[in-house]
Amino acid sequence: MAAINSDMSTSGYTYEDINAMAQEILKYSSLRPKIGIICGTGLGGIADVLENPVPVAYEAIPGFPVSTVKGHSGKFVFGAIQGRPVLLMMGRLHYYEGYPMWKVAMPVRVMKAIGIDTLLVTNAAGGINPKFKVGDLMIIKDHIDLPGLTGECVLIGRNDERLGPRFLAMSEAYDEDLRNKFKECAVQQGHGAILHEGVYIMIGGPTFSTTAEYRVLCTLGADAVGMSTVPEVVVGRHSNMRVFGLSLITDTSDVNDSAKNKITHEEVLKVANDRAVLLQKVFLNFVSMLD
Repeated sequence: MAAINSDMSTSGYTYEDINAMAQEILKYSSLRPKIGIICGTGLGGIADVLENPVPVAYEAIPGFPVSTVKGHSGKFVFGAIQGRPVLLMMGRLHYYEGYPMWKVAMPVRVMKAIGIDTLLVTNAAGGINPKFKVGDLMIIKDHIDLPGLTGECVLIGRNDERLGPRFLAMSEAYDEDLRNKFKECAVQQGHGAILHEGVYIMIGGPTFSTTAEYRVLCTLGADAVGMSTVPEVVVGRHSNMRVFGLSLITDTSDVNDSAKNKITHEEVLKVANDRAVLLQKVFLNFVSMLD
């Protein structure tokens, strides 16, 4: 089914391939959700609050790639949050796994074909802003697509107008109304002290940044750094979705002390797991407020 020649379209899959995968997924549930949530590293606990969950393993979808990263289970989950249908993506794809950018973001194309028009994206990120602490939350108000700036934009390749426009404005990628609603939810629940808004920068990974690289990223104006999210957001906007992004700060950097910048994936997972219940409660209210 899946064409892998990136000259064919911006996604590397044809329009027909994407719709065929969407129809295959829809066979598993009668729900037709409009809200999609991409669960970042260790943040799959959001699935624990779903009503009547129905999982769809990636392996069961012909032509669909699989996630290989610890903390990413590799499945879609249909369900409801306070009666509102949603679709979770548990186990995103990453550039550092060896997937080309178009394949990293291809699941967003499938989510659009399923009917998703509001995309909520979460990730675990490293804090660059010195005001950030481990366990803080950052609403993404803008991003820096470092791979895209160096020639790896997810939309490179032949464009299919049925998927989106050839040229895309990204000046308002993150929906202001969604950002304000999430802020309202978090503050109402008493989490205002750990909540920030900032700029997320994507690097390719899988290495964590050196101290010199942290200095560069800080100079570029980034508040948090991670290895995902941006391709999904770009394709979400290319697909005319409303997009919201949230980073959980799982580690912080020190631009002057390399000894403080030693990070492991296990430490990232621990912080994410420690914040699981808090995120569940905030997302419950957040989703219930969406149009």
